[in-house]
Amino acid sequence: MDRDDDGVQTTRETFGRWLLKQRDRGDWIDPVADAARADRQFPKDGDPEAVRKRLREMSADGDAFAAIDDAELDWMVQ
Repeated sequence: MDRDDDGVQTTRETFGRWLLKQRDRGDWIDPVADAARADRQFPKDGDPEAVRKRLREMSADGDAFAAIDDAELDWMVQ
């Protein structure tokens, strides 16, 4: 849970669910999001670390981890 400017608690969408919704961004998050949607074991309710853990389990390359880093930054500012 986060707090908005008025101190009211807000619920943030999980990183995993946010990533699954990313489509046609035109950047290198697209292929990682596509792969996540195809993965039945993708941690939908996971945080960025849970997603990185899944990438390690799948022996993802460095570009996928860099894309997750970028995606995490985008997710955090929402």
